[in-house]
Amino acid sequence: MSADLQPYFPILIPLVVIQIILLITALLHLNKHPHVKIGNKNLWIFVIIFLNIIGPFLYFLIGRGDE
Repeated sequence: MSADLQPYFPILIPLVVIQIILLITALLHLNKHPHVKIGNKNLWIFVIIFLNIIGPFLYFLIGRGDE
């Protein structure tokens, strides 16, 4: 099975690393700042974790509250 995926590793590994960095950064920012623009913190935790790469981008674009 890994032989089938081996040609895709140069693409998959950077995507996984970017996803992990975005996930951690978004969760740390959400934890540090008490206000969000839309919804509440629990909703954004769900969006960040379960929508993979799109979730952290959505948080930083529309969910992040004013400093």
